[in-house]
Amino acid sequence: MSVKRWALLILMGSALTGVAVAMALVYTYRYYTFPEPLAEIISGLTLQFLPRPARFLMVLALGALAVAIGFWKLGTSLVSPFLRPSDRGRELADILADHRFGTADQRLRVVAIGGGTGLSSLLRGLKQYNIDITAIVTVADDGGSTGRIRSEFDIPAPGDIRNCLAALADDESLVSRLFQYRFDQEGSDLRGHSLGNLFITALTQVTGSFEQAVSETASVLNIRGRVLPSTVANVHLGAELTDGSTVIGESVVAYQHAPIRRVFLAPDDVPVYEPAFGAILSADLIVIGPGSLYTSVMPNLLIEGITKAIRWSPGRTVYVCNVATQPGETDHYDAADHLHVVVEQLGEGAVDDMLVNNNPATAASIKPEDPITAVGVADLGDSAFGVRIRESDLVSAQKPLRHEPHKLAKALMELANEPRAPRTGAGSAPKSTVPPRARVTA
Repeated sequence: MSVKRWALLILMGSALTGVAVAMALVYTYRYYTFPEPLAEIISGLTLQFLPRPARFLMVLALGALAVAIGFWKLGTSLVSPFLRPSDRGRELADILADHRFGTADQRLRVVAIGGGTGLSSLLRGLKQYNIDITAIVTVADDGGSTGRIRSEFDIPAPGDIRNCLAALADDESLVSRLFQYRFDQEGSDLRGHSLGNLFITALTQVTGSFEQAVSETASVLNIRGRVLPSTVANVHLGAELTDGSTVIGESVVAYQHAPIRRVFLAPDDVPVYEPAFGAILSADLIVIGPGSLYTSVMPNLLIEGITKAIRWSPGRTVYVCNVATQPGETDHYDAADHLHVVVEQLGEGAVDDMLVNNNPATAASIKPEDPITAVGVADLGDSAFGVRIRESDLVSAQKPLRHEPHKLAKALMELANEPRAPRTGAGSAPKSTVPPRARVTA
């Protein structure tokens, strides 16, 4: 990597700088006349009462001691991650991650459920904290590049998973930005495809397994946490509208004239992805949303295994409400309407808290002619459906119609650190408080 020559140059420069400073000090001491009180103080600080050899040996000893301590601490820092017998045979990246951020058993276990840009935004904020992150992502998307890939290769939708992998990538490096690159050349067969979707599709063909392809992609991007599909079945989202008609396809559900009465999956007996089921059961904090209510959040909750895991998990469950409605999907919905859809699916008692934005900049940024409205907390009061309502500033001044990742993550971590009284979920054992070990620090 050609670093030794530059390290040597820095060392030489530091030595020359030190010599120059010493020369300046000697010159000043010998040829500058200090006022009498100050001269006595400087004489004492420079140890002039000691013989010159003694002063030289003292400074030399201090320098040698500093070098020795530095080398000792450097060596300890380099080898300490590899001294535990339990780490034998593990991947180097996993060992270093545990040493830097703490082991999974020591960190707060957070599971985020959803899809689309909302979940990606949340993950960008959460990865700044010393926590164990698992994202459980919908695979019902069928539009754009994802839809073309699904129709040609008969695999679950990779699009939302790709976005979450990129969001959790270490510092969203060049590799992760390349992963998000979308081809836009006119007339090209690749037009509209993102490189990440193609990469996951190719890995699925090579490994023969969609879940293995996602796992290998996570290793390539060196992500902070895990990204899991809610199911590995090739499912499609459908909606029954209030006019009695039915539409199939996530990409068309939100663009109907009649309001949505309910959504469903086809087929309807979709098996849950087992690692996702286990992650929810062992979570300390379960975050549902933010994201499109019917096309990002509900496709996960329609899977029976996901719903049961949330009900049975002892962890705290928080629903993050959207900051604005979505045309054709949640027209005229307020926070109570959003919460009602989620609670109706999960059952009363399964959700502990709902987090709602209270920054007035969201409503102020919407023009009268816009087909959206800000989501407020009208008529909710202090509680609704047994859920505690928490209001907080969750958006940025620049983008008041989207959640700001750091504000949202901070609000969730504050919730996670709060004690709560045990409560009974629908058809489940009492939900316990978050254990004392699961305190969060940035």
